[in-house]
Amino acid sequence: MAKQTIGILGAGKLGLALANIGAQSGYEVLIASRKPAEQLALPVSILAPGAKPLSAEEMIAETDIIVLAIPLSKYQELPPIALKGKIIIDAMNYWWEVDGKDKVFSTIDATSSERVQAYFSDSQVVKAFNHMGYHDIQAVSSYSIDTERKAIAVAGDQPEAVEKVARIIEDFGFTPLVIGPLANGIMLEPGSPLFGANETASKLQQLMDDFADSDKGHDFFAQRVNQ
Repeated sequence: MAKQTIGILGAGKLGLALANIGAQSGYEVLIASRKPAEQLALPVSILAPGAKPLSAEEMIAETDIIVLAIPLSKYQELPPIALKGKIIIDAMNYWWEVDGKDKVFSTIDATSSERVQAYFSDSQVVKAFNHMGYHDIQAVSSYSIDTERKAIAVAGDQPEAVEKVARIIEDFGFTPLVIGPLANGIMLEPGSPLFGANETASKLQQLMDDFADSDKGHDFFAQRVNQ
């Protein structure tokens, strides 16, 4: 059986960690960044052996599942038509040091992943791999270890796309925890008690339940329901 192909846009710490895990999990991993592919060859060979560096255009053309591991402020530099029909795994987070303070990226009315979905309106956006630190993702992935796995939360509006991403999460050595629609992805963003969580599925679910029962959670869900 041919290897499943996954593309990763972003060759920073998270992108390289996911590329390494993906390649070791049996995926054909294509990775790209703003740099020419030849400049990625050395760091990829060291930090993500088995992954294949390409230009962004080549990578996007060769796979139907793409992880966005780039600064949140940069996704609108990508042409939506190029990602039409593809599954986009949104692993992005807002960091003021990188993204600046002059623009709002996420609100209760429109969370960051909902904004990404609106921009890539002909793609299927699924939020995943954003709440756990890259160092933890690399360290606790259990693709070759028979231990209780840590969980990666996943949110999305299209069940089929969520199911495919959940399978990738499982293949990468984690337990997928589906938390509902993209709107619920606000629970995974910086400032939430789930952000930074490196927990088993049961503990991550408890954190989510605690958030939903908190004043912040009540306010969020009340406003969403009344829209």
